[in-house]
Amino acid sequence: MIRRAIAGALAAGALAWAPAAGASVELNVIPSGQQEPGASWTALPGILPAATQALMYDRLTPLGRNVTDAVLQPSADGTGYFKSARLLGADDPSLLTDETVTAQAGGRTLSARIRRDAYGVPHVFSTSDDGVLFAAGYVTAQDRSLVLDQTRFNGLAAAIGIPGTPVIRLVLGLYDYRPSARVVRDVTRQQTAALRAAGPEGRRVLRDIDTYLAGINLWYARNRPGFARFTRTDVYALNAIKAEFLGEGGGQEVENALFLDAARDRLGARRGTQAYIDLRRRDDPSSSTTTTRRAPWQPRVPVRGARGLVRLEQGSFRSAAPVLPDAAAAAAIPGRREASNALLVSGRRSATGRPLLVGGPQLGYEYPGLTLEMDLSGPHIHVRGATAPPLPGYMLIGRGTDFAWTLTSAGADVIDTYAERLCGGSRTRYRYRGRCRPMDRLDAGTIAKNGRRVRVVFDRTVHGPVIGYAREAGTRRLVALSRKRADAGRETTDQLLYRRLTFGRVHTARAFIRAAAATPQTFNSFYASRSEIAFVTTGRLPLRPRGVNPDLPVDGGGEFEWRGFLPAARHPQAIDPPSGLLVSWNNKPARGFPAGDDRWSEGSVVRDDLLLRELARVPRHTLATVLGAANAAATEDPRALMWPTVAAVLAAARPPSALAQATAAEISRWAAGGGSWVDANGDGAIDDPGVAAIGAVWDRLAGAALCGRLGARLCTQLETRAPRFEGPPGGMSAGWHQYLATDLRALLGRRVRGRFGLSYCGEGSLPRCARDLWAAIAAGAREQAASQGADPRAWTRPVVAFGFTPLPLVTMQWTNRPSGIQQVLQFAP
Repeated sequence: MIRRAIAGALAAGALAWAPAAGASVELNVIPSGQQEPGASWTALPGILPAATQALMYDRLTPLGRNVTDAVLQPSADGTGYFKSARLLGADDPSLLTDETVTAQAGGRTLSARIRRDAYGVPHVFSTSDDGVLFAAGYVTAQDRSLVLDQTRFNGLAAAIGIPGTPVIRLVLGLYDYRPSARVVRDVTRQQTAALRAAGPEGRRVLRDIDTYLAGINLWYARNRPGFARFTRTDVYALNAIKAEFLGEGGGQEVENALFLDAARDRLGARRGTQAYIDLRRRDDPSSSTTTTRRAPWQPRVPVRGARGLVRLEQGSFRSAAPVLPDAAAAAAIPGRREASNALLVSGRRSATGRPLLVGGPQLGYEYPGLTLEMDLSGPHIHVRGATAPPLPGYMLIGRGTDFAWTLTSAGADVIDTYAERLCGGSRTRYRYRGRCRPMDRLDAGTIAKNGRRVRVVFDRTVHGPVIGYAREAGTRRLVALSRKRADAGRETTDQLLYRRLTFGRVHTARAFIRAAAATPQTFNSFYASRSEIAFVTTGRLPLRPRGVNPDLPVDGGGEFEWRGFLPAARHPQAIDPPSGLLVSWNNKPARGFPAGDDRWSEGSVVRDDLLLRELARVPRHTLATVLGAANAAATEDPRALMWPTVAAVLAAARPPSALAQATAAEISRWAAGGGSWVDANGDGAIDDPGVAAIGAVWDRLAGAALCGRLGARLCTQLETRAPRFEGPPGGMSAGWHQYLATDLRALLGRRVRGRFGLSYCGEGSLPRCARDLWAAIAAGAREQAASQGADPRAWTRPVVAFGFTPLPLVTMQWTNRPSGIQQVLQFAP
């Protein structure tokens, strides 16, 4: 492609540039860019096109680990890889536009100056902190009015937890949720009360929200007169979207229970239960972690003999979710995306002796973006980075004068499902603490699309919304299933952390960890300064009664309620670890910290290992080598890490054909080279034929390893818990390669931490397993050869290209990198 050639020329021409030893490097990129379609300032002289940052982001991908200091040159005109993330002064010559906004609000005069650079990034200056927050609201409306329009009401669906209706489907599917007056009243009361309960700081957040809203409403008054004014409730709704989409985990107890019953039916009670335990992979001791320090949070819970366990009969669940207009299209929209990563290197592993940071959140590829960039400057505010409409002028991910922070989704289990015992054949009366209670029926309003509107009515118990009904296995009694969230009614208290960061009240790693304890949402939060690196896993993490298994439905009669929440001091955390590294890719944060019940197959081979492998290539890092590690791992396949184990098993039997042997050899060569999916030459095809080879055989191979023991029906059901491989454009997170890594190593007689209780491939026979795997490879290779010839070295696979939704921007080569913002930072001494 022409732009690939241009990228190469730019890189070659910039080789003479390198950051001075120990100098600050402050870069970022947000592929969705700053402007939304029709923004008034986009046509001003000097403003770069909307797709500029997406092309910069795409330009880095084919470089793999071959990142030089030249890549770290900030691009002023969009022809490089990153732009500057410096904090600028009001008279900086790179600023092109100038606008002053002023309003009266609450007896205050709010005023700020807004200047934009060539990328459209607003740099806000005010003599008061209130003026900064006010202008941040104005800019949010100016640059994300389409997002605000689509989310302000839809977000309330997340706040009340409409059953089976992830809010991101409403937002990206362009649905129109109109809440009832009761929903608005209840959400407003709950969120306001939660902030007031946080004391003076919570009340300051409420005041900041009002200031921020003054800016939003000023823009709407000027540009959309007559549009309904934004209120605190809208900000609460936006925070509920953030919580549901990125800041929660768990909630899949029903699906887990149905798989357990199916496994017991297929394999018998004992072996079926063991198969569930094996495949669930709740706390695999061999899985890599961000810190080596233990942070146990009820890691081992029983399945056999679990207290309060209510087993569900497979096939009996009936959802209580509303039937959306165009429900099929809504179901096709992906849910949580987990591809955020963070790579932090401390001074002891840095060539400069100073910390290095590369990382950011993965929010998907939406245009207009869910994040936008700002540089904010006031008496106590000096920050730049990515913010979002839920934040009232605070920075979500960014940097201050001498520190920076970022995050990844932790997915910790903060949602449980309770089985409510029904009274007297009723579907709306249930027993709690010894007496029958009526469910609370909520008329939640309506949801519409394409002119069709449906009313949303659902029931709630003391635990939360009723998501459906099922029969209890063994008794056939009908139970109602309700879902309880730890952050329900308090999502907006998440802002306490970001307020402290924005106002410069965090000066040390220890202070950062203390500040992070305020958020009820579950993230891995990272901090880097001139001298320290740190991380902590946040969230309101429930403590269940001893003997209760939170991965499965629990009796809702009142005996098995939560017993409080994990103290902040016991959350996974670290400051300047001995390894000199803090690495996260939505993986297990610490030993003894279990995977959320919606995260199956989190085992001994995870994406995080790709980052660690790349970082291990260099004993002492520069910012370029850390960025190279992140960029290479973004197009590497974790199956390459466990393929040598497959090859060792294959050696136990003769290949059935020369074609099968050549295919396995090609995959082995590809795996030894790193397992790349990259198209470096820009010809539209993935460079390495090994990708086509493993793609031809993988589904059959994974099935051959597991499905002989499990059977076809149970294997199909397992795919609803963990796909055979979450390949591109997915995030390569879940997959059966993690099962194979554990099972096959044990079959080879190797030492395996967290080994399975059952043998799967060949039902424990190494020769039989090898023959089954060879047969799968042979069948897949024959099918591939029929269309691409008999030489696996000549097989090809088109590059995985993807674009932006719901509005097009550009098409890019697939990469598994942060999209909300990617920061590349080192601070000078």
